[in-house]
Amino acid sequence: MVGLKEELLKSIWHAFTALDLDRSGKVLSHNLCTVLNVPHDPVALEEHFRDDDEGPVSNQGYMPYLNKFILEKVQGNFDKVEFNRMCWTLCAKKNLSKTPLLISDEDAFKVWVIFNFLSEDKYPLIIVPEEIEYLLKKITEAMGAGWQQEQFDHYKIALNTSQEGLSAWELIDLIGSGQFSKGMDRQTVSMAISEVFNELILDVLKQGYMLKKGHKRKNWMERWFVLKPNIISYYVSEDLKDKKGDIILDGNCCVEALPDKDGKKCLFLIKCLDKTFEISASDKKKKQEWIQAIQSTVSLLRAGSPPPHKEARQRRKELRQKLLAEQEELERQMKELQAANENKQKELETVRKQLEAAAARAAEEEKKRLQTQVELQDRFSLELEREKMVRQKMEEQVAQKSSELEQYLQRVRELEEMYKQLQEALEDEKQARQDEETVRKLQARLLEEESAKRAELEKWHLQQQQTIQMTEAEKQELENERMMKEQALQVAMQQLKQLELERKEALEQYEEVKKKLETAANNTKSWKDKVAHHEGLIRLIEPGSKNPHLITNWGPAAFTEAELEERQRSWKGKKATSE
Repeated sequence: MVGLKEELLKSIWHAFTALDLDRSGKVLSHNLCTVLNVPHDPVALEEHFRDDDEGPVSNQGYMPYLNKFILEKVQGNFDKVEFNRMCWTLCAKKNLSKTPLLISDEDAFKVWVIFNFLSEDKYPLIIVPEEIEYLLKKITEAMGAGWQQEQFDHYKIALNTSQEGLSAWELIDLIGSGQFSKGMDRQTVSMAISEVFNELILDVLKQGYMLKKGHKRKNWMERWFVLKPNIISYYVSEDLKDKKGDIILDGNCCVEALPDKDGKKCLFLIKCLDKTFEISASDKKKKQEWIQAIQSTVSLLRAGSPPPHKEARQRRKELRQKLLAEQEELERQMKELQAANENKQKELETVRKQLEAAAARAAEEEKKRLQTQVELQDRFSLELEREKMVRQKMEEQVAQKSSELEQYLQRVRELEEMYKQLQEALEDEKQARQDEETVRKLQARLLEEESAKRAELEKWHLQQQQTIQMTEAEKQELENERMMKEQALQVAMQQLKQLELERKEALEQYEEVKKKLETAANNTKSWKDKVAHHEGLIRLIEPGSKNPHLITNWGPAAFTEAELEERQRSWKGKKATSE
C-alpha cells in the first residue's frame, strides 16, 4: 500500500499544484473520492475547507486531510487510468506547452503517466537523465529504430550543466519535439508510446492475437490475449472493448507445449487449478515467446517478485541511491580532506614561519660566522706576517750561516795553504810532529763544528716538528715555509756531508803527510836550519812550558808568548818602515 500511495501522490501533486486551493480544493477532494472509490464524508470536507481562519486548512494544510480522509481509505479497487486521467485533466490545460507537438494529447497523457512512474520520490517531481535514457530507449525500440547513444550523450551533457532533470511538461516537449524520433511518422511514435505505456503502467507483459479452443463448443476462435503479472485476459479485438474472459495465474499454474493435432499447429497448454486452456500461436517463434513469457510470470508469482519493469525500476533507483550515498560520502570525505588540507596548510604556514625564523637565525649565525672568519683571517694574516718575519729572520740567519760558511771555507783555504807550507817543512821531523798535532787539532775543531752544525740541525728539526703540530689551516699556510726550511735543512745536510768528506780528505791528507814526514825524517839531516829558514814556524821539540798555549790559524802551541811578542815587534817595525 505504501508504493500505491506514493504513485497516487505524484498524480495528485500535479493536480494540486495546478489548482487554486481556496476555490477548487473541494472539487479535487470530491473527484478523488469518486475515482478512488472512497466513501464521501461531506461533514469532514466542509469542516476542513470552511472559510474562516479557524479551519484546519489554515493550520495543517491539505496533506493531512488527503492522507486521513482519502488515501488511507483507498483499497486498490479503482481504475488507475481513470484516476490519472482525472488528475491530467486538472493540470494539463495550465501546464501543457502551447507549441504544436508531433504527438497527440492522448500520447502526451501517456507520457505524463509514465513520467509519474519513473520520476524520483521527491518534490518538485523530476525525471533524472538515467530514466530519460531508459524511456527513450524503450520508445525507440518499440518504433524499431536504432538508438542514437552519441546524440543522447550530447543532450545529457547539456542537461546536466543546467539542471538535475526534467519536469513532466519538459519531458512531453522533448518527446513531442521529435528530437529522438526523426524519420518516424506520428502513428509510429504513437504506437510506440502506447506499447511502452501498456508495459510500464498497465503491466502488460505481452499481447497479441492467438487461437483459443472453447470449453463448451470445442471450436477455435481468434482472440486478442493480454498477459499481465497475475492474469491473462482475452478480447475479441485489440481495442479491448469486448472482453471474453480471464485466465487467473498463480504459482500452481504451468504451461506445456503440445504436438500438432486436428490440423492446428504451434499448440501449447495452460493448466490452472480449475481449468485448462489450449491455445494455438501463429508460428513457432510466437509459441515459444508466449510459453517463455507465461513461465516467467508464473515463476515471479511463485517467488513473490514484482513485474520485471517495476523490479528494474527499483534496482535503478537503489543504484542511484547507492551512487548518491557514495557521492555524499565522497563529498564528506572531500570536505574532511579539505579540512585536513586546510589544517595541513596552517601547519605548513606555521612550519614556514618557523623556517623563516630559523633562516633568520641561520643568517644571523652565518653573519657571525663570517665575522668570526674575517677575524680569524685577520689573525691568520697577522700570524702569517709574523711567520714572514720569522722566515726573514731565518733567512738572515741562513745568510749569516752562509757568511760563516764562507769564513769556514776561507779557513779551509788557509788550511790548504798551511798544507803547502807543511809540505815544504816535511824534511823536519819536529815540524812534522807539530803539523801532526796541528792536523789533530784541526780535526777536533771540525768535529766540534760538525757537532754544532748537528745541534743546529736538531734545533731546526725540532722547530719543524713544532710547526707540523700546528692546525690544518696553519699547515696549509706554512707549507711553503716548511718547504723552504726543508730545502735549507737539505742544504745544511749537504754542507755537513761536504764537511764530513772534507774531514775524511783531511785525515787522508794527514796520513799522507805522516808518511811523508816519516820519509822526510829519514832523509833529512839538517832539519834545524830549515826550520830557521821557515821563519820559526816549527821549534825544536822541547819540554813545553807550564804556561797556557796560544791557538793560532796554524793550530794550538804553534808559537810561545815570547815568540809572538818578538813577531809583533817585527811586524810593527816593518809597518812603520813602510809608512
